Amino acid sequence: MKVNNAEFIISAVGPDQYPTDALPEIALAGRSNVGKSSLINRMINRKNLARTSSTPGKTQHMNYYRVNEDMYFVDFPGYGYAKVSKTQRASWGKMVEKYMAERDTLKLILLVVDLRHPPTGNDKMMFDWLKHYDLPLCVVATKADKIPKTRWPKHIKVMKQELGVLPGDNFIPFSSEIGLGKDELWALIENYSLQSAEEDADEMSAPDDLNAQTEQIAGTEIVPEEEQES
Repeated sequence: MKVNNAEFIISAVGPDQYPTDALPEIALAGRSNVGKSSLINRMINRKNLARTSSTPGKTQHMNYYRVNEDMYFVDFPGYGYAKVSKTQRASWGKMVEKYMAERDTLKLILLVVDLRHPPTGNDKMMFDWLKHYDLPLCVVATKADKIPKTRWPKHIKVMKQELGVLPGDNFIPFSSEIGLGKDELWALIENYSLQSAEEDADEMSAPDDLNAQTEQIAGTEIVPEEEQES
């Protein structure tokens, strides 16, 4: 994908601040200092649009970056940083969980992990939560340039095994420094965004008799499932 324009839009702290233009959103989740900002900068060919920091836990909001007027990258607060209060971590967790469960424009979640090390307990919990709720997911294993290329297969195997990645799950080794995985990730993002656009179009063009049949089968009232604690 050729990026002609990218800009920071807002640091949101709740649904009332989320954009309302219904563009597809690609969210990034991962522990503090795992390289989410660097990944965004590499993907959009900008050095400092998404600000990187040596201080873990700095991102305390959901940062929206609009790309080509076509989509958003949404950078979640990093998890697993001990110096952040339990109250603050709980607040972030509820905000992110509500967003992932209810945001219609969310098309893909990138779970960003560090390829150099086995996944953390929080990485595993996030992966399991996303899989349990069958949310669209890609594991992006960053910092591949920090280890010898000959050791990539071993590190990838360990990461997949410990997370529980299955054949057919999306998994992309990535490096913000050398651009490894950039093209593959853009192809995946575009595929999910395109599929979603086609599905939305199909829903809008569904004939009235089909909609009526669907309502008859489902009943006159749609009752949502009760919320479950994660």
